[in-house]
Amino acid sequence: MHLNMSENNCPFEERDRDRLPPILNHSLDRGPKLPFPSYGSFISTLNHKRESGSHSLSSPLLLPAVKQVRELPPICPDVRQKHRISIDVLPPEVKARFVSEPIIPIRTKTAKEFQDDVERATISGDWKQVHDFYLTTFDSFLELNGAFKKEANAPFNTIEDSGINIKFVNIVYDALLHTPADTQKSVLKGIINSLLREWKGPRTKDDLRAYFVLVQNPQYTSPATYVIYAHLLRQIAALAEADHHFLMHWFKKLPQKRFKQLVERLQLFITTRLFPAKPEELPPMAKCSWWIPSATKVLSLLNAANSISSSSIIPFTDFYNLTLDHIDFMEDYHTWQAHGNSNSRFTFCQFPFILSTVVKKAIIQRDSEQQMISMARQTLVDKVSRRQRVDMSLLFLNIKVRRLHLVSDSLDELSRKRADLKKKMKVTFVGEAGLDMGGLTKEWFLLLIRQIFHTDYGMFTYVKESQCHWFSSWKCDNYSEFRLVGALMGLAVYNSITLDIRFPPCVYKKLLTPPIVPCDLDTPVGMATLTLDDLQQIMPDLAHGLGELLSYEGNVEEDFYTTFQVFQEELGVVKSYNLKPGGDKIPVTNLNRKEYVQLYIDFLLNKYLLLRPEEVEILVCGSSNLDMGSLQRVVQYEGYSKTDPTIRAFWDVVLAFPLELQKKLLHFTTGSDRVPVGGMADLNFKISKIDVSTDWLPVSHTCFNQICLPPYKSKKELRQKLTIAISNAEGFGLE
Repeated sequence: MHLNMSENNCPFEERDRDRLPPILNHSLDRGPKLPFPSYGSFISTLNHKRESGSHSLSSPLLLPAVKQVRELPPICPDVRQKHRISIDVLPPEVKARFVSEPIIPIRTKTAKEFQDDVERATISGDWKQVHDFYLTTFDSFLELNGAFKKEANAPFNTIEDSGINIKFVNIVYDALLHTPADTQKSVLKGIINSLLREWKGPRTKDDLRAYFVLVQNPQYTSPATYVIYAHLLRQIAALAEADHHFLMHWFKKLPQKRFKQLVERLQLFITTRLFPAKPEELPPMAKCSWWIPSATKVLSLLNAANSISSSSIIPFTDFYNLTLDHIDFMEDYHTWQAHGNSNSRFTFCQFPFILSTVVKKAIIQRDSEQQMISMARQTLVDKVSRRQRVDMSLLFLNIKVRRLHLVSDSLDELSRKRADLKKKMKVTFVGEAGLDMGGLTKEWFLLLIRQIFHTDYGMFTYVKESQCHWFSSWKCDNYSEFRLVGALMGLAVYNSITLDIRFPPCVYKKLLTPPIVPCDLDTPVGMATLTLDDLQQIMPDLAHGLGELLSYEGNVEEDFYTTFQVFQEELGVVKSYNLKPGGDKIPVTNLNRKEYVQLYIDFLLNKYLLLRPEEVEILVCGSSNLDMGSLQRVVQYEGYSKTDPTIRAFWDVVLAFPLELQKKLLHFTTGSDRVPVGGMADLNFKISKIDVSTDWLPVSHTCFNQICLPPYKSKKELRQKLTIAISNAEGFGLE
């Protein structure tokens, strides 16, 4: 819908301006009083005022005198009294500036009455009554409050209740899209006038309520409305932090459907501004560079609302804008590194919730590569400056280990070479030939993780109920090996290696607590606030029992007969622990059972083991969901084509494999049975032809994610040879 605001449609007529009191301060040159000529001049005027930072008003638009009251500096009671005493002797034009605070008009129309009006208009074709409702309601912030506020002049100054009749708002907006074009246009014009009138002055809660209502307007889905939408978002983004706090909590109360629609409209706005289908429909980017920052800041309020909700309103992935996968995000990242989170330069990295895991992985990977190059260059410079012979092995993090002493050798190597951890890894297995082009590094990670996480090793236990690993308490005295696990996870991300680790999500929540490394080394880390839902991921049976305790309607003390003391089995020995001082003598009752459950959860997941969310898990471990159909669509062929009999037989066999054999095939070819971030397409999986006898088994090059197949003549032969190969794929001999 395109707007064409002519002079006759101007929000303030010339005759109305003549009634306004003259401006006494002649030092403020506001120019001649000209009519507001068009919609285009409204935009340019608004842009000029915002970009210049001036607090004075341009001539095309004068705000009503009532708003001038808000701009007056605060005055103390005795000064206010002097004004009251001398008010009668002041000139009339000065008296006009001192008016009472605006009162919200009383509107009596109910949601049911409005629906009846719409139904009658639909049948009769006479939309005048409905049109007048929209025309009045969207004329100003006061009218918006009058229409939708539950009680017109009640304060509603709490974060828990916006005071807005959300059901009525939804009904009005749902009907709006089915009204005649002139009605929809009148709403947009009213919003323009409202934004202009409310341009200056401190915000009241009624102003916030008006913004809260306006931002839910479903008309902001077309580029024709984007200029209005952008200015609304700019005003919301510029609100004080305390005002944002209120809006965030009010957004949290919206129905899931409406909340999701808000997010989708903002994402569409950002996407369209970045990559417009018809650039001529939007102003040049140079003139509206503030559009995307404003929209992203408002989107951050919705993301915060989603985060603080007891259960997420929508999945966190709905805040990803996949369009950003196609921008120069490394430039954005470097700008963010240079300027941080300051307001001087906007970057998407300031708002990481909007960046997909694919982008984050790519940033980490490229940043790691740059650091590796930087470290290698620094080593070369140091050697040359000292006139020493340059040993090329010094450019890498060289790990030499014996297979029979894998953990101890790895721990020693990483401890001795801490200064080289940011160099590119090269792994050598002592006594074995082989140049590490990536495959040996993958195998080292795989074997080391497999050994450390084996239950016989004692560092971790495997919980069958949840199919994940957790920490063994009796091994807690040996933190060096736990540090090795942490180092492995960090090195895996740094070197773009996917690990086969099955931790519950709460472990990654602990890894991100606090989100940045504290300056004080004595500050506890990993002490996340965890709930019964987190325990459910690890010990579902225990979590269910504690849930039953919380919901039990009988006498907890008499029927459960338990205290604030818990028991844990360690190496066959049962040990007792008090959840609080004297816990063995404190009975659990109906009154203190919530405290008992929270202390028990804190004990199991935090205090029982002190350790130095989802995206970290995916970056470290990849995904366990295999989709061989997707792999078939993106695979590359060398020497074969997808129609060759051997290739058709290969996919018939692989797609029919059980999941366990599919994982073995992936491990055989890539060194890991996990899918990296970005899915199968990121594997760069290749099937090559090898011209040898069909008596040979398939050969793989894990450095290049490549499997080499002889030209087997039958599906049966291919299945037999492939199964043997992938089931015995450990050690450099088969690599």
